[in-house]
Amino acid sequence: MAYKLPPLPYAYDALEPYYDEQTVRIHHDKHHAGYVAGLNKAEEELAAARASGDYALIKHWERELVFHGSGHILHTMFWENMTPEGGGEPSGALAMRIAKDFGDLDAFRAQFSAAANAVEGSGWCVLGWVSTLAKLVILQIEKHQDLSLCGVVPLLVIDVWEHAYYLKYQNRRGEWLSNWWNIVNWADVASRFAEARK
Repeated sequence: MAYKLPPLPYAYDALEPYYDEQTVRIHHDKHHAGYVAGLNKAEEELAAARASGDYALIKHWERELVFHGSGHILHTMFWENMTPEGGGEPSGALAMRIAKDFGDLDAFRAQFSAAANAVEGSGWCVLGWVSTLAKLVILQIEKHQDLSLCGVVPLLVIDVWEHAYYLKYQNRRGEWLSNWWNIVNWADVASRFAEARK
């Protein structure tokens, strides 16, 4: 069964003025769609390799599966992690856990923003839950998959590939990060946190 590009959970212009319509449209309809297509191609080639017994290109297609699959998963979460009614502060169990693991919300935001701003080249910053460590962690992910931590369940992600912000913010990644906090969907993050802790 082929993977499909999920629709945005809001209109293309709904995140204005923090996230501009043109970038959202290109980012979703071109970039995210490209990762979905790449994931489907990798799945097709791996199925063909299994059918033929020819695994000469297994390393290549496994790498493509991980790259495009991670790109699709992260982008899907990225869209859901934002909302036009976003911003503000988390509450409940998520807020308490952030305070426990990072000191307070301001310290968490400062660390998360610094980590996102310091991603080398293209990549992501992730707030994740690691059940075996029983704590929240902030990770940098280069590309879509490098530097990831086994066992982490992503809860909140921001895309810091230039295609995510270049039309409005050009090379001003820090400004993109600062404005992005205004559209964070804390209800979505809290829901993911509750599910991850089950």
